[in-house]
Amino acid sequence: MSSPTTLSGTELAAELNTASAVRAAALPFTPTLATVLVGDDPGSAKYVQMKQRRCAQYGLRSRHIHLPPDTTTAELVVALTDLGRDPEVQGILLQHPLPPQIDERAAFDAIPLRKDVDGTSSAAFAAAALGQPGHRSCTPAGIVRLLDHYGAELAGADVVIVGRSAILGKPLAAMLTARDATVTVCHSRTASLAAHTSRADILIAAAGRPGLITTDMIRPGAVVVDAGFTPGDVVPDAAEVASAITPVPGGVGPMTVAMLLSQTVDAAEAVVGTR
Repeated sequence: MSSPTTLSGTELAAELNTASAVRAAALPFTPTLATVLVGDDPGSAKYVQMKQRRCAQYGLRSRHIHLPPDTTTAELVVALTDLGRDPEVQGILLQHPLPPQIDERAAFDAIPLRKDVDGTSSAAFAAAALGQPGHRSCTPAGIVRLLDHYGAELAGADVVIVGRSAILGKPLAAMLTARDATVTVCHSRTASLAAHTSRADILIAAAGRPGLITTDMIRPGAVVVDAGFTPGDVVPDAAEVASAITPVPGGVGPMTVAMLLSQTVDAAEAVVGTR
């Protein structure tokens, strides 16, 4: 079998980020993304810093709000509400996961839809499900953009998503259904996971379980998207049977950040009525 196509998120993200920089420079003000971090989790802090660096690299401004680990839901909601009312801020990112005492849904829903550039609020999910205007959840949006870029046919495709999180699996299912794909969402209670994955034209692994998807679970010639971290949800040998596959790292990750920047510029353009 010939080598599979590499679905490079790094290359496409660079193009999108350059386009975001051009769009940002054309505005009468610098688009500003507010990042909110609760607690001192090193991994979350690293992700926030990386997003701030990308903002600076591509002509956006970032403002960081760091709250202590014992912050209450009410205190976080106040901080997010204040940012929602601040005319100098066009986008808000609440870094997740949050400490256990926080009601995540209440926190995400405190972000106004117009500024929810990470697409995590209930309103953003409803907009995606109903095909209405609104910012899409960044990782799912990045996956769809990547599939489009490499010519994957979504209409009529049998798509299997492994993982049903509120920020990835569920909104991605809504987006792909809107594109006329036939979507199956699998999860930890799915019986005979391989029976579902092995029939997929497009298989998207988003369970956060390294090595969950083995080669024998993939239909020969399928398009495989691994949304896991390093190591990924899909074993490296999957490249032997897939027709196209995302690398880990360098696949979905760069696309998530690129969509965040792009949607922040979208929000800024909406302020001045250029969208």
